[in-house]
Amino acid sequence: MNVFVTGASGFIGSAVVAELIGAGHSVTGLARSEASAEVIRTAGAEVLRGELSDTHILVQGASASDGVVHLGFIHDFSRYEEAAAIDKAAILAMGAVLAGTEKRIVITSGILGVVPGGRIITENDRVEYSARASEAAMFELAANGVNASLVRLPPSVHDTGDKGFVPYIISRAKETGVSAYPFDGTNQWPAVHRRDAAHLFRLALEIGEPGAVYNAIGESGIPVKDIAALIVEKLNIPLQSVSDEAIVGHFGWMSSFIQFNSPATAERTEKKTGWRPRNPGLLDDMKLHYFN
Repeated sequence: MNVFVTGASGFIGSAVVAELIGAGHSVTGLARSEASAEVIRTAGAEVLRGELSDTHILVQGASASDGVVHLGFIHDFSRYEEAAAIDKAAILAMGAVLAGTEKRIVITSGILGVVPGGRIITENDRVEYSARASEAAMFELAANGVNASLVRLPPSVHDTGDKGFVPYIISRAKETGVSAYPFDGTNQWPAVHRRDAAHLFRLALEIGEPGAVYNAIGESGIPVKDIAALIVEKLNIPLQSVSDEAIVGHFGWMSSFIQFNSPATAERTEKKTGWRPRNPGLLDDMKLHYFN
């Protein structure tokens, strides 16, 4: 299968490209810069130059493929609504050219905030509110006969080279001299290893069902306080609870995310696809790779 992958040079995308090529697929990756293009070529994939906002380029890539994995997103929280609008337009444009075919498109979304209140999030849950429109776009495509499915990622997709939430939490601990957690720290974050997530994207592409939601959950929920406590152990700094305005002061742009309580399960995903997480959990991975 020739697969068109957006976000192909990114932290998760590069693992998906490796997973696809390792399974015998060929890949064409979208690249917005020559540096990204070189990463994609080095991985053994072809390159299509363009931006996520270049819907005509995306249509070209999707039309020439046997399937699409959409991982690209503009991670600029200062213009999140604009990024979400570009994401939705990209999804609908690529999906439109796949309508009437059996070709699959696998779309990416996130677990955090799918439902409020700490209830365990399942594949049957639907987003009650999100500025990111990828889930709604997937269901719109599926309703219009497109073979579209969704992979939800947890807040921590971890491995060597991670530049996401957990490294930022560690950097703030180093800068402030304390390892902080919100309120009592019992709110939970699910997690998955990058290679396990990549495997699920491949399975969704190969056997995914139209309109299906797959939760890429390696660990159902890790108390945020446990993450903070490991940072204390590794950096030998104080552990501190923060609340209200102190959360914003310590965590900055991440202050709302750190407060989410979003445990989740992948039970239905495992039954439907045979997927099983096999790589180290977040805390073990942090011990190995996050403090060097």
